[in-house]
Order: sequence, then structure tokens, then C-alpha cells
Amino acid sequence: MRRSVLGTGLALAGMAILLATPASASKRSKETISPPPPDLLLDGGRKLSFERSFSLERQVKPKRSFWTRVVDAIAGQPDFHYLVSPYSVVTDSRGRIIVTDVGAAGVHIFDFTQQKYKFITRRDAGKDPMLTPQCVAVDAQDNIYVTDSQTGKVFVFDANGKFRRAIGSLKGGEGYFKRPTGIAVDSAAQRIYVTDTLRNKIVMMDMQGSVLQTIGKTGTGEGEFNFPTELRLNGSDLVVVDAMNFRVQVLDRSGAFRYAIGKLGDGAGWMFRPKGIGFDSEAHLYVVDGQWGIVQVFDREGRLLYYFGQRGTGDGEFQLPTGLQIDNQDRIYVVDSFNRRVQVFHYYGIAQQADGGKQ
Repeated sequence: MRRSVLGTGLALAGMAILLATPASASKRSKETISPPPPDLLLDGGRKLSFERSFSLERQVKPKRSFWTRVVDAIAGQPDFHYLVSPYSVVTDSRGRIIVTDVGAAGVHIFDFTQQKYKFITRRDAGKDPMLTPQCVAVDAQDNIYVTDSQTGKVFVFDANGKFRRAIGSLKGGEGYFKRPTGIAVDSAAQRIYVTDTLRNKIVMMDMQGSVLQTIGKTGTGEGEFNFPTELRLNGSDLVVVDAMNFRVQVLDRSGAFRYAIGKLGDGAGWMFRPKGIGFDSEAHLYVVDGQWGIVQVFDREGRLLYYFGQRGTGDGEFQLPTGLQIDNQDRIYVVDSFNRRVQVFHYYGIAQQADGGKQ
């Protein structure tokens, strides 16, 4: 990490600041902290709580040691990574939070449990540079799969962030994706699903990247798409955001249509700019609407159960939200793209309420 060299006098002044922070300054800092938004109380004792937001590498390890702070005072603080234009988010089996960042041309890995951070980039790679990382998924071994909408490829990294291969390249420099966006990995069946947004279809591949099947075509009917984007696997379902048909379609894993949720409009329960999707432990479907700055929650029949969020910059508010991930403890991660952060919520369903909310 780059550090700037300071003069001796400035270094001593910096050490003095570190070693003696006035109590009044600490008090003023505490007074400016806004209270978190109130819990959203739902039917049957369910509730949704705001937990926190994060945007900086530094937040992974907020408590820096005394001597580290002394070094920072003398040599200058290191240049920490931060979210520039985040888009998609996923969590892995270790509880790490993996976020693609179009603006930084890379992928952030936040590990709050181990207090570790890693940034993956291939922007300057001579062969197979990663230029516009879009959506992200992980497999059962925590290998990381990233779509690149500009290069038309899928980049595969191991769990430690080491580059393994690129999928989608053909001889002559052409690729078989026009604009890959959404991605989902079925480790049990050894399948990778990728939406090719500009071709209005889903590509099913084996783990080596060989195409096994394409699903869908341009249209508005069942199993037809108009700019498909995000993908999710949920049980036996393959769920796809059919963005410009303003709906979410649910298929089986071979591509057969099952049902759809949503329609165009500006009322509650309708979709205008559907983005990220996810499912909680009670099989409720969460859909980010980037234009409205909210997350809508539906049951299987397509009924709107509730929504949360609004446009803004405060806790629980969004500016152009995009990606969404729900982990196995019903924590909900929403990429608040224009606010350059990820916000974390916690859904407490019936089972969790019966257990006193313990995790």
C-alpha cells in the first residue's frame, strides 16, 4: 500500500493526536450518529431489522493497533480500497461477502469474521483482462464466477482469488456471449447458467464452459425474454429477471416455464426496473427496483407482502440499488450502488421468532 512521507514535525504532531484524543471530540462524534431506522414489524410476529452498511476495506478491521496508528502518523495512512460503483453481491460458505465493482474493474472480498479483505482485478492483464465485472456467483467449493459484460466472458477464480480460467472465448477473438450478465452455478449437477442479455436467452454450460443448451428467445410469452439479467437457483427452480418485460420468470432447471411474477406499472407490487433477486427461508421472493429505490417482497402467488426502503442517502434508503443476496441466516445484502455501499438487513421469520431470534 502506498504511503506518503511526512516531515518530522508533522509526524510528532500526528503522534500527539493519536496518543491524546480529546474527550470532547469523542463526545461530539457520538452525538452526530443517526439512530438506525426502526424495525419493520410484519404479520405473524415476523420483522425486518436494519443491521449496518459498509463500503470500505478499513471497516473490515476497524480497530488498528497502537503501533500501527503510530506508523500511520509518521508515514501516512495507507490507501484503502473502497466501493466505487458496486453492482452484484454474493456470500460464500465462509460468510465472506463478495461484491463486484464496475467502477473499480474488480471484485471486493469482505471477510468480517476473520477481519480480512482482498481485491481481485485483471484490468491490466495482458491476456483475458476483466474490464466490466457484472454479476457474481460461487460454487460449493467457494470458487468465484464473474460475468464481464464488456469482454463477453465469465472469469473464474478460486476461493483465494487466484485466476483460473476465462469461459466464453473462441478462436479468432470472438466469444459466444454477446453480453453476459446474470450467473448461477449448480454444483450438484455440474452446470453453469448465464443470461446473455442482448441475445435474450440463457446459456447452460458444463463446468468446463461447453454449451449444453440455450433457453428462451425474444418475446413476451412464457419462457420468452426481453433483456434478461439476474439469475438465481432456488430449490428446483431457475429464476430469471426478465427486465424489459417487467417481471420475474420462474423456470425449472431444464428451462421449462413454471410461473411469472410482476408486471409494468407504478403501483405497489408492480415492477419498473427490476434488478437483484433472492429468496428467504420462507420462500419469499425479494426484488430490487432500481428506479424506485425499494425492495419488494412477494409470495409464490405473486402477492406483494411488503416492501422496504425509499430513495435517499440515510440508513435503509437507496440510490439506484442493484444486486441482492440473502444468506442462510436470512441476512439480506442490498447493493446501494449510487450511495457506494452495501446495506445489510435481517429478516426474522416465524421459526426465528419461536427461537427467540437466536442465530
